[in-house]
Amino acid sequence: MIKLFRKYHTLLLVGLLFILSNSVLAQFDIPEIPPKSQQTAVYDYIDLLSSSQQNALKRKLLNYADSTSTQIVIAIISTTKGEDISLLGAKWGQKWGIGQADEDNGIMILLAKDDRTVDINTGYGIEYRITDRMAEQVINRYMIPEFKQGDYYAGLDKATTVMIEMLSGEFEGEERSEFPYTTVIIVGLFLLFWIIMITASKKGRGGGRSGGSGGTGSLWDVIVLSNAGRTGGSWGSSSSGGSFGGGGSFGGGFGGGGFGGGGASGSW
Repeated sequence: MIKLFRKYHTLLLVGLLFILSNSVLAQFDIPEIPPKSQQTAVYDYIDLLSSSQQNALKRKLLNYADSTSTQIVIAIISTTKGEDISLLGAKWGQKWGIGQADEDNGIMILLAKDDRTVDINTGYGIEYRITDRMAEQVINRYMIPEFKQGDYYAGLDKATTVMIEMLSGEFEGEERSEFPYTTVIIVGLFLLFWIIMITASKKGRGGGRSGGSGGTGSLWDVIVLSNAGRTGGSWGSSSSGGSFGGGGSFGGGFGGGGFGGGGASGSW
């Protein structure tokens, strides 16, 4: 029995080591932060876009950064090597410090062509201006339809234009025009339930007042906590090659912005 246990114990350890080694080998290594003179808005590691397309995107995003200090960076890779693209995007933006340290106003767009996945990661200071829902709309409405046609430039160009409009408050999309029926219904039902509970509680105590909250505080805590922390994120990892010539660079380079995983990702 002991020999049998040792045999399977050894096999288990070998299996675990094999899995761990494959995980390490599959890890995506984020490129080192480029020198300040090369810290620009587009990094096409697989030459998916033509030079003119890269330069057009760079000019638009660099001009926007010059006027607002908000930095939008696009990175195009072949594959994430099995890593979750949203976590990889958050780690990449954090490592490079995209955006300003005091504003956390960076946006990282990561496109993995062979995985057919794309991610928009927003810095802490951008999350309230481009919500997760808005980022999802950008991906589903402006990126993926173009990507399915093989026009990656059009998808990235339209998406960045819409995000700039969102940041400036000019975007008139579903996020602004659609009435939040679901939210109103949920809030209405909650208020009705709360009133019923309070009324029943008062009747049970003869209408007396107490120092506690009769349990409504716990229900409220559950509702608040269920809507908190929806943009959690972590870290994770490089392709080499690609061309970065032309288009210019950010004036002062990346400023040290922070990322927490806000945004959205999608596939096609």
